[in-house]
Amino acid sequence: MSAFVIVDTLIENANKYEEYKQLAKPIAEKYGGVYRVRGGDMDVRETDLWTPTRMVIIEFPDMGSARAFVDSEEYAPVKPLRRENARCTLAILEGA
Repeated sequence: MSAFVIVDTLIENANKYEEYKQLAKPIAEKYGGVYRVRGGDMDVRETDLWTPTRMVIIEFPDMGSARAFVDSEEYAPVKPLRRENARCTLAILEGA
């Protein structure tokens, strides 16, 4: 069953965040990740719990692959680049 890494990101340093994007994508792809949403126009209809800023959705073959990407040795040195240049909420969800 597919799994999705969903990230809401508030970019604070666009130039450095661009570097993060270039490094993270091939690592996600190595674990079977396919970017389904990477920013783009949003039509937010309800905000009772949170107001999203910039959404990223990466589809993985399963929960194990999604977790393996997020927890991987390859991604570990890239995470700080994201954290230093953006604030985010990240969740891994099992698909239907």
